[in-house]
Amino acid sequence: MNFFVLFPFFCNFVASMENSYIKQFPDLLKGKKMMYVHGFGSSGQSGTVRRLRTVFPNATVIAPDLPLHPEEAIALLHQLCRDEQPDIILGTSMGGMYTEQLRGFDRICTNPALCIADTMHDHGLTGTQQYQNPRQDGVQTFYVDKTLVKEYRTVSERRFEGLTAEDSGRVFGLFGDEDTVVDTFDLFHQHYPRAIRFHGEHRMDDRSFMHSVLPVIRWIDDRQEKRERPIVYIGTETLADARQLPTASCQKAVRQLIEKYQVYFVAPAHSTDVSRYASTSAWLEQYINVPAWGHTVFTNQRHLLYGDYLIEGTETGGAMATSIVFGSDTFKTWDDIIEYFSRLGGQ
Repeated sequence: MNFFVLFPFFCNFVASMENSYIKQFPDLLKGKKMMYVHGFGSSGQSGTVRRLRTVFPNATVIAPDLPLHPEEAIALLHQLCRDEQPDIILGTSMGGMYTEQLRGFDRICTNPALCIADTMHDHGLTGTQQYQNPRQDGVQTFYVDKTLVKEYRTVSERRFEGLTAEDSGRVFGLFGDEDTVVDTFDLFHQHYPRAIRFHGEHRMDDRSFMHSVLPVIRWIDDRQEKRERPIVYIGTETLADARQLPTASCQKAVRQLIEKYQVYFVAPAHSTDVSRYASTSAWLEQYINVPAWGHTVFTNQRHLLYGDYLIEGTETGGAMATSIVFGSDTFKTWDDIIEYFSRLGGQ
């Protein structure tokens, strides 16, 4: 069978693999408004917008086509914020740069191009360019000259203006650890404490969205709704095998648990060996990633933990939570634990 016969089947296979990451959450952001701010040369018809509308079917997703000139774009976004009062704003790349400046709203800046004029210069984004996605006005190409680059520099240099401590606490920054286009983590982190690296590139795909952006959206939605989920503590000794690789199915378990529970990771406290803290944090960042950010507890007093469930290697006793002993006859594997919680139904 020749290549041209096989190619459509290959494309369908790849599409099915990509779509396997996508899952709908009808109750998340239900009845709320999310505004998406697209990146340079894109539009409100991007794949990210389709993804948002699929994952959050009961939310209203506002996704304007941004004007080419940055003064017009930021003015439009401010007007939409006043008119629509979005519950959450998500911006990527150039859109992340704009999103950072939309004070007074809960926001996520993904790979924000905070120095976009430099990015345009470094990556040859000058001269005739083609829009990556269809736009409502039908325009397909645009031209970037020195004057336009200067306009972008002027607007981007307003970053952090008027920033207050309260507003700083309402913004998350997500930075792909394989992003070769933009790296503004350090600049962002100087002003915002919630700067998180995730596994992904500059462009968001289904995997990085579901594993990295979605948990942050869930945190914001929970806070807005004053929602208190049941608490699950997971001892770090249950997550790594003898080679310090993830235990079979533990990552799958974490991803399922965070859908219904507030999950914390519990590691031993070391009073003198600081390197062990760093080692544990690095392991969690590598293999659990975003869900572990701000959700790691270092303690030698597990009996003081107050929650609903404690998944641990050996029963410590005394904890104010139901003990689930990983490796015991009842819970030999993480698949057994997954089955147990699926039967609970997230109660």
